[in-house]
Amino acid sequence: MDEAAAIPTPDKGDDNFWASVMTQVEPAYSEPAEDDAFTMDDQVLDAVRALAVRLSTRALAYRNAGKAFDTALMASPDVQLALLRALYEAKRSVDRLAESAAAVAGRGGASYTQLGAAWGGIKRQSARLKWPYAVPKRAADESIPLSYAGGSAVIHHDPDAGAWWYAATAADRRDEESEALYATSAEAIARATEFLLTHAQPTRP
Repeated sequence: MDEAAAIPTPDKGDDNFWASVMTQVEPAYSEPAEDDAFTMDDQVLDAVRALAVRLSTRALAYRNAGKAFDTALMASPDVQLALLRALYEAKRSVDRLAESAAAVAGRGGASYTQLGAAWGGIKRQSARLKWPYAVPKRAADESIPLSYAGGSAVIHHDPDAGAWWYAATAADRRDEESEALYATSAEAIARATEFLLTHAQPTRP
């Protein structure tokens, strides 16, 4: 992308890092090529096939018999049903991850129009219905709840300091409370999101 050459790339230790990160660039992404889509298919199939083998009754019988599960057994209709069940779980994972991404983007300043465009080009109203709390209307100093990567955070405004701070509990039960030093709520959200992602654990039912 030619546009990438004009995007600043400060290091995390730089004073302007968070201000730069939370300034949205346009366009935000390039459209995936056909090869990208095929590669994604292969990666998804690898993930759901592994789950299907764990779920499959036939695969369990082979494990109990001390035998390897030959890939030829994937042709069995019951194994394909296990694969279909695994694909459903993959869809649920995608929905959960999409909700998190939409919330972080929306609370960082993205509009429902932009969320809809990223989600395959659905209309703004459809994006609002899909993620009703992604782009909240709030007062300038209202606390902002955030859920991401299995953890949660609340972003607060400190009127005395004229700055924003956050308190977060990650998926691994680690807590972090920042100082009131972020100039905007978007910067505090970004830092809280980084903490939650750093201390994430695999999502389990």
